[in-house]
Amino acid sequence: MAEEPLEGIAVIGMAGRFPMASTVAEFWRNLREGRECLETLDDDELRRQGVPDSVLSDPTYMRRAGTLEGIEEFDAEFFGFAPSLAATMDPQQKLLLECSWHALEDAGCDPARHGGSIGVFVSGSACGYYPYHVLSRHDLRTLLGAGSSSAQMSLWSANDVNFYATRIAHAFDLHGPALSVQTACSSALTAVHLACQSLLCGESDMALAGGMSVKVPHRVGYLRDLDSVMSPDGHCRPFDAKSGGTVFTSGGGVVALKRLSDALADGDDVRAVIRGSAVNNDGSLKMGYTAPSVEMQAAVVREALAVAGVDPRDVGYVEAHGTGTALGDPVEVAALRRAFGAHGQPKRARSAWNTRWPAPWRDGGCARPRSPAQASVSTSQPNWQE
Repeated sequence: MAEEPLEGIAVIGMAGRFPMASTVAEFWRNLREGRECLETLDDDELRRQGVPDSVLSDPTYMRRAGTLEGIEEFDAEFFGFAPSLAATMDPQQKLLLECSWHALEDAGCDPARHGGSIGVFVSGSACGYYPYHVLSRHDLRTLLGAGSSSAQMSLWSANDVNFYATRIAHAFDLHGPALSVQTACSSALTAVHLACQSLLCGESDMALAGGMSVKVPHRVGYLRDLDSVMSPDGHCRPFDAKSGGTVFTSGGGVVALKRLSDALADGDDVRAVIRGSAVNNDGSLKMGYTAPSVEMQAAVVREALAVAGVDPRDVGYVEAHGTGTALGDPVEVAALRRAFGAHGQPKRARSAWNTRWPAPWRDGGCARPRSPAQASVSTSQPNWQE
């Protein structure tokens, strides 16, 4: 009796906002062209953004950033929000709402007619909008000093990351699970993993998954430190001898997911298939709390491959975290070598890159990808196999 094939998860819709790219198509075009998508800011603009002259005169201040267009724009009426609510709402939450709607549109799904359970699994980073643009307009002794109040609750729900998923579910009348996921740098990948699990166990019939990070103040640089993760020259060069650190930017996206069998039966446009995913944690097997672990990164890659039922030798493309740091990159490469080493070389060319710097085939001769769907394994925890 033939063994029944494993159920996969189909990516049937997607939307995103990125530096110098307001759509996924523009984002992919920038990747193909090896475009850096960081910009240098001038002092006049930085002063308008509130950066003091004492900082501008600091030789360690880097005038480099990866910014988004139109973060102040939002169609409150379309989403049924009062102007006062939209004015106090974190831009991350607003962009997630927009990307979720566009992902549903891209998937050809009208949630009012779907008939099944649609889950929401999203994440957001700590954002400066609440303290910088909201709390700064209030007398904090008056707002916070007396304890909890309805005014506080209204501001919290418009800005706290715990409300992101339920806000989307409420706006679109979605009845599946709504989880705001927080696992630091791996939050959005963890959200995708949890969405896949929800679909596979039948809890959801369709799912939205992703994350958004928006720096506020937005168009500003950063203070570098030669002993930190921050890039000393305003560039990020993953897996390069000249790599020195990361430039933190803004951006995010949402994917619409469905069980592969259902997507095929419904005639959906399947962009990619997630064959398996895995999550673990380093525990204390590393140098420090924020440091990566070779052993556990290798373990989660092996688990993702096993769950997917994929021979490591068939993997032709690896998308990496690629922080461009002296510690992170070597650990990631060592973990990949350990995960794949016992199986020998893959049958097709293997390449590693990320979205922080022009694609490494420009400098290192790696194989050029043919489509976004080739990215097979992500090596930051959690991991998935496609």
